Formats: sequence, C-alpha cells, structure tokens
Amino acid sequence: MHEKERLNRYLARHGVCSRRAADTLIASGRVKVNEKVVRTLGTIVDGLRDIVLVDGERVLEAPDPRVIIFHKPVGVLSTCKHGREKGPIILDYLPNDRRYFPVGRLDKDSSGLLLITDDGDLAHKLAHPRFGSKKVYRVEVHPPFERKQAMKLVRGIMLSDGPAQALEVIEITPAVYEVTLAEGRKRQLRRMVTSLGSHVISLSRVEQAGLKLGKLRPGKWRELTHAEMKSLRAKTSQDSEQNTDED
Repeated sequence: MHEKERLNRYLARHGVCSRRAADTLIASGRVKVNEKVVRTLGTIVDGLRDIVLVDGERVLEAPDPRVIIFHKPVGVLSTCKHGREKGPIILDYLPNDRRYFPVGRLDKDSSGLLLITDDGDLAHKLAHPRFGSKKVYRVEVHPPFERKQAMKLVRGIMLSDGPAQALEVIEITPAVYEVTLAEGRKRQLRRMVTSLGSHVISLSRVEQAGLKLGKLRPGKWRELTHAEMKSLRAKTSQDSEQNTDED
C-alpha cells in the first residue's frame, strides 16, 4: 500500500479518474479529506491514515491494477466514453467491471495494439513523452517508397507542428515498412508519409513499451502476464514523484 502521495495521484491510482480530471474535481470542491473540503492542488494525503471522499463517496483501496493489450480494429474510437464522434468505442469490447483508461490513442482509421488500464496513474506515466515509450508500426504505403525516401523518415522531416523523425525503419516489402517512433503526435506517421509524396493504405501498431501485439486478433484483448507487468512496473517506477505531475 502507498503511503504519502499527492491527492490527484491518489485518486488516479484508485481508478477514480485521470490526474488532470482529479485536479478539476479538487478545484471544484468535490473532494474531502477527513471530512474537510480540499481545493489546494498538490495536497499530500496519507493513504494509511486519511479518509478521502469524492462527491460524498469514500475512495476505497483499489484492487490490483489491470493492464490490458487490446487489438483495436479499424473504425473503433480510442475512447472509453461515447462523445460527439459517432462509432464503436473500446469499452464496447471490454468487461464492464472497472473504470478503464486508454494509454494514448490510435486514430479511427488505424488498428493494432492499444494499452488499457484501470490505473490512472500508470496510464499517465505511460502516455507521457518523458517515459519514452517506443512504438512500432507496420505501415503500407502507395506509391512504394524509394530507398532515399525511407531514409528521410530517420533523418527527420519538418511537419506543421515541428520536426519529426523515426528511430528505425525496416523494409518488409517495397510497400510495407516497420517504423519505430519515440513520440505519438496526432496522426504523426500518416503526415510523415504524406510529406514524402505517398499515402497510407493501412497502419497498425504492433508494439509499445516492449509489449507486442503478437497473434491477438482484432477486437480481442488479453491481460499482461506477471512477467510483463513486473517489467512495466520496473520501467515506470524509475519516474520520480517530483516529476509525475507534468502535463
């Protein structure tokens, strides 16, 4: 059990909401610690002693966190809530037994590995650029790249929101490549391909943070193995508490 930690992290770790949403709850006066309303962001709570309530309901110790690898099909939205954009969402494919958070996103037209967890604190760490979560994509392009074009992905390309480059590009066929990125800006790889004069036929994420999609079929999911979970925890535990509230 954790002891002293920031209130927003405490709420996220217990699956109440994300850290950013927790800050909103706190600022709006919806959170009490030991029967007193707390509005100060950065408040420290002791999980062994303090009683925390949200909207009058006590926040109870969360069960062991669950991390899921989900094979998102094309056409499915990377969200757990229905919103303005119409279409199926990832929660339509998961058991409705916990509050889940996607780690980052895949656009509607892409498929592949999407990490999902009920631990908001872990989701925050994994999605943050500081964590350096490498992502591997398999992309089919048309027309096929010339070798010089593929190498431009590694050397770097200027996009509308700044420079972008791949860590590695492996040619599978003249039209299919595995591309490794260290960041995940909106539709980044698609825009990089477009800048080279080609367009994306299909795009699928096959690996993230050392976790592989493998033979998991579209629309299916599995929980991380004990070894995978231990490895993931070891990586994220290197993050210091003083840095975990950056946006």
